[in-house]
Amino acid sequence: MADDETEAKASKTTYINIPEAVGVFDTFEAQQAAFYDLRSVGFHHSDISLLGSQEALEEKLGKAYWRASELEDDPRAPRANFVSEEAIGELEGAIAGGFFFVGSAIAMTALLTPASTAAASIAAVAIGGSPAAVIGTLLARRVGKHHKEYYENQIGHGGILMWVRTRDKEREDLAVKIMKAHSGRDVHVHGWSE
Repeated sequence: MADDETEAKASKTTYINIPEAVGVFDTFEAQQAAFYDLRSVGFHHSDISLLGSQEALEEKLGKAYWRASELEDDPRAPRANFVSEEAIGELEGAIAGGFFFVGSAIAMTALLTPASTAAASIAAVAIGGSPAAVIGTLLARRVGKHHKEYYENQIGHGGILMWVRTRDKEREDLAVKIMKAHSGRDVHVHGWSE
């Protein structure tokens, strides 16, 4: 039954005849540098993808142990967008700040009377916002931890896979050159993309 489900899911994968470069990176820093260089020469972020999460892999391919080298040219390999460390930092700040704001706003609303003073308002912000900020900070750390675990899992399975859609031979060569310049391994082009 499980094999039938895997085959059914595989048959739903759509391929397009746009070549893509693929490579494997041993560190997040090398992969991130390659991503930024690709972006700086005009590759759109939607043309660059990474291997999906462990959950997505298990859903599409089952629970079998996998290596990055086995999935480089497997059209069934789930894809995900690259998320930079800066974006994760911004998300963490937004979560913590959002919780602080909500807690403070609730406390301030309780003090919306003509008799409330500036000192009472400041105290309400501190008392209402601080516990909420702690909750927000804890949730933000979870986001950062999940992001870190994703890359550690990829590296533990042989490296971080990255695919780059290319439009023509010139873009293929450029993508391969950039990926290799940032220590990409087994960098090559296949004639299709997902």
